[in-house]
Amino acid sequence: MAKYLVIVESPAKVKTIKKFLGKNYEVAASNGHVRDLPKSQLGIDFEHGYEPKYITIRGKGEILANLRKEVKKADKVYLATDPDREGEAISWHLSKALKLDDKHIHRISFNEITKNAVKASLKQARGIDMNLVDAQQARRMLDRMVGYRISPLLWAKVKRGLSAGRVQSVALRIICDQEEEINAFIPEEYWSLEAKLSIPGEKKHLVAKFYGDERGKRTICSRQEMDQILKDLETEPYQVLDVKKGERVKKSPLPFTTSTLQQEASKSLNFSTQKTMRLAQQLYEGVDIKGQGTVGIITYLRTDSVRISEEADAAAREYIQNAYGKQYVATESQVKKSNGKVQDAHEAIRPSDITRTPVMVKDSLSRDQFRLYRLIWNRFAASRMSNAVYETTSVQIGAGAYRFHVSASKIAFEGFLSVYAGEEEEKQGSNVLLKSLDKDTKLALNELEEKQHFTQPPSHFTEASLVKSLEELGIGRPSTYAPTITTLLGRRYVVKENKNLYITELGEVVNSIMRDAFPTIVDDRFTANMESLLDKVAEGTVDWKAVVSNFYPDLEEAVQKAEKELEKVDIADEVTDVVCDLCGRNMVIKYGPHGRFLACPGFPDCRNTKPYLEKIGVECPKCGKEVVLKKTKKGRKYYGCEDNPECDFMSWQKPSKEKCPECGGYMVEKGHRLVCADAQCGFVKEVKK
Repeated sequence: MAKYLVIVESPAKVKTIKKFLGKNYEVAASNGHVRDLPKSQLGIDFEHGYEPKYITIRGKGEILANLRKEVKKADKVYLATDPDREGEAISWHLSKALKLDDKHIHRISFNEITKNAVKASLKQARGIDMNLVDAQQARRMLDRMVGYRISPLLWAKVKRGLSAGRVQSVALRIICDQEEEINAFIPEEYWSLEAKLSIPGEKKHLVAKFYGDERGKRTICSRQEMDQILKDLETEPYQVLDVKKGERVKKSPLPFTTSTLQQEASKSLNFSTQKTMRLAQQLYEGVDIKGQGTVGIITYLRTDSVRISEEADAAAREYIQNAYGKQYVATESQVKKSNGKVQDAHEAIRPSDITRTPVMVKDSLSRDQFRLYRLIWNRFAASRMSNAVYETTSVQIGAGAYRFHVSASKIAFEGFLSVYAGEEEEKQGSNVLLKSLDKDTKLALNELEEKQHFTQPPSHFTEASLVKSLEELGIGRPSTYAPTITTLLGRRYVVKENKNLYITELGEVVNSIMRDAFPTIVDDRFTANMESLLDKVAEGTVDWKAVVSNFYPDLEEAVQKAEKELEKVDIADEVTDVVCDLCGRNMVIKYGPHGRFLACPGFPDCRNTKPYLEKIGVECPKCGKEVVLKKTKKGRKYYGCEDNPECDFMSWQKPSKEKCPECGGYMVEKGHRLVCADAQCGFVKEVKK
């Protein structure tokens, strides 16, 4: 009887796949990549056509030795690594390391680890797609060039242990740019006005919002404007001018891609991108389901496509019709507009079997696995269901020359909302009252309530919004989002507080160097164009070595220029006037992974350390003592009084010595302007650069 060997990357897949195949099949794992560029050198032969120098990864010798033994026993070898560029590259490296010739290479791939998918793939074995391999080689070499040429520069100019990356450095710049925009933001005043009105014969009152006047919508920008409107309204009667009834359709959502899954899991489950991918990998590779054995319950998790196979689409529609009724089945599927950045190599993320409901597998999954599976299942089911329909009522109310609006909606047909409710909460509270209103209905005013507001700065990035931004800009690919964010956090270039990402002092220094010395590397359009070129390599329309050879000379020139021109960031042990409590020496400023701190120069005999409080030369507005630059536990900068906790003064923006000429309060620096810290005052002064 013939013997067959199937090689996968992950040991978790071995157990799942072995169950589907007969006794004459052996399944073994490579534990990921087996060959890579050497860690000790760049590993690229520039003199001989940019050939990469691959070596066996340390610790993989024994795995390869065991695989070679299995290869000798087998009549046919199937390479069953992941169905993407990375997986194709692993198969190619395995074929080289195991010395398989082209005749004996049988590459198989499947989008889901189920019995049908695995068995079908064996019948469709092919050769290795070298276009995909070359695209992965080009990406690996570009990343290696950036990392190995720029990182040593950061070590020399800042401190050891820092790193630069082709995608990572662009992501850092995007976060820094957002932080600068937030810091430079000046709030603008505006007001809202609500009228509480009584309807004849109704006990409950109606709340209508100020809309504008006869000429159209109007924004109230000041107290003076508000006072004038209130004065004009004192004697005006309130009357319904128009009642419009209508229908609003809410479209069913698209199934998940890697990016949208990471975003939604962050928002609704509070999962980090790394946690989402780890759990999704477990669901894809196989979990032990009671009564079914080990089976992969979702499709491949790295994808930027919303495409669904015809079989899965038909199965979903049949399930929805049986479970919910024919009217809940979508007449047509939503189609995402292509932005030219989608590879569309795989299906969207979906359950491998729509009939395997979350309730059925709950007892077989961990709590977090279940929550993620339920999210994926609900979203896919919703994508095959009908749109939701709302009945809407909009009422325009006149009071002299002014106009107020009130609107409400209620669900007329649930559609996909029966399985997947969106974030939006529909307003239904006043819908009953609006039914009793007709044109010309007279209303009685109970109360006018005015409120002052200020415009808000752009939000800080969260992991979810950063992934969304990277995807929209075409930076990185589904497999790179989570590792990029993990690296930024791991290097302490950014910190995470209450979901928000904040830049650290270290991140600011690294970004400043990268922006000054390597503007092309941190340019999002250049990086997006590079991703597009890699896609063309994968399609076979661009030569991968041309991409690499065009990139390196410019990088090398920039590195050499930066080595000569960049000033070293001063992180020497600067002596301070702070005396060590333990030995009496003057403490020095050190630079650690969390930024600067005070340390005793008598180390290792004296190990005393203290937080470094940098004075900014400004008196505390509350107590007159010094304002110092501080950091939160996670590394975010702020300004506080040196006498804390006795004095509780703090500011996220840097206070200025200059007092506000309008109110006498303290001012803060926002970009090239000084702004009064009291939003009610709102004084702004331009400062020359």
